[in-house]
Amino acid sequence: MQPPDLPSVPPITVSVVVPVYSGADYLAALIAEIDRVRTRWSDSGAPLRLVEAILVDDAAIDSSPEVADQLAREMEWVTVIHLARNFGQHPATIAGILNTSGDWVVTLDEDLQHPPARIEDMLRIAVRDGHDIVYANPQSPVHQSRMRDFGSRLYKRLMQSVTGNSQIASFNSFRLVRGSIARAASSVCGHDTYFDVSLSWFTQRVATLPMDLKDQRYIRTKSSGYNFSSLVSHARRMLMSSGARVMRSASFLGLLFVGISMVSGLGLVLYHLLYEPTSVVVRGWSSLILAVVFCSGFIIFLLGIVLEYLALLVLHAHGKPIFFIADRRSDTILVAYFSKRHP
Repeated sequence: MQPPDLPSVPPITVSVVVPVYSGADYLAALIAEIDRVRTRWSDSGAPLRLVEAILVDDAAIDSSPEVADQLAREMEWVTVIHLARNFGQHPATIAGILNTSGDWVVTLDEDLQHPPARIEDMLRIAVRDGHDIVYANPQSPVHQSRMRDFGSRLYKRLMQSVTGNSQIASFNSFRLVRGSIARAASSVCGHDTYFDVSLSWFTQRVATLPMDLKDQRYIRTKSSGYNFSSLVSHARRMLMSSGARVMRSASFLGLLFVGISMVSGLGLVLYHLLYEPTSVVVRGWSSLILAVVFCSGFIIFLLGIVLEYLALLVLHAHGKPIFFIADRRSDTILVAYFSKRHP
């Protein structure tokens, strides 16, 4: 029964999406944890309802499809989607999101690395400050492997520097997203669109929640679905989705070469005329080098403009929106609820 001091309005609904590839040993425990969150909200009269958990079978390599189907038969709020072949984690996540109906969508991994019990904390941060996305922010080495954890941090920082997207450092597969934004971002994703970059097209209201995350599967088995080839593919898709900053840098580099050649040429002419008229023993080499630098810089500048234009066309093809309207009016319901629980 809903507490009398809370407004009598329809509850805020939450959907959970889990891409599944090799989670046969974890799915039952994961669904049990999600069910505990669902039951707690229902029994406490919270204005929250966890209405569905969608398991997306990404052509799993173990008995995950059978386990997922059995869980769906036992629990009506569990739904299973079987993809025709393996498409990858992001496409599987997108497929699940497009089948959600919740006001908020939570995505998490299959291997118990992401605790469903922290979903409520993510919601509290989101509505308190009007955020549309909350990412989990690991506060300790996730894989307990210096090389892998260092490589992960280095990769994100490098991509953040190259693309100019300040949110890349926050990207994490444990994310809470406002449902309308999650489905809109998923609907425009193409074959090479990086999902989190797509989310950044729709909102800049992004927060992170520090938490202790451990990849127990990697710690125990020292194996992961992400290898060097996967990281290269991620980097390529991130670059393709992140806009024209790299191409714009090429234009600036070309202009820099043009400027250097012009300043150097002017400096050499003035030096030759005013100070050392006979200082040039072999004539022609200086002017030839400066001409090459000037022409090369001008060509790079023009190529940068062409590439930037192509990058804009690519973003248009990816479906980057001109604008998007986010309805945050229902946040006041959760703000009132959380203020009573955490005054």
